[in-house]
Amino acid sequence: MSKSSIITTRNTPPEGVSATSGGMLVRAELMAVETTERLELIDLTAQIQAFVRSSGIREGVVSVWSMHTTFALFINEAQAALHADIKQLLGRLVEREASWLHNDPEHSDCDRMNADAHLRAIMLGHSLTLQVSAGDVVLGQWQRVLSAELDGPRSRTVRVQVMGIG
Repeated sequence: MSKSSIITTRNTPPEGVSATSGGMLVRAELMAVETTERLELIDLTAQIQAFVRSSGIREGVVSVWSMHTTFALFINEAQAALHADIKQLLGRLVEREASWLHNDPEHSDCDRMNADAHLRAIMLGHSLTLQVSAGDVVLGQWQRVLSAELDGPRSRTVRVQVMGIG
């Protein structure tokens, strides 16, 4: 058994993209996110809304994609007490100090000791697809696009791609 992980052949995602086919438009960009804590929740809604509004697309979908295995995306409220509860829940569900094989040099070559971050990320997910209508992201009254830094602090990248008609 190999202790190494498999790496995707593309080292960096495509940066800014712009395409038109008939009435269909596609716009994409990379969004940088700087984190300051090991476990941190960050509201990305305003940046995603600004990108969609500037894209020229009136009706379609926007895809938001984390480029990292320990940086998750999800929808919930942006409320400090709830964020504290989410962090507490993640800590209870996946304990950092538990005996994870990913942290064991006998089984893994990872030196970050971050099995908990990987396991928490699979519970939250790495991508979102949202509707775009009238040139804006469709969200419910309290819904916000949140990211979860699970192994920070680090520099992270999110790819945002909006597709639709102008």
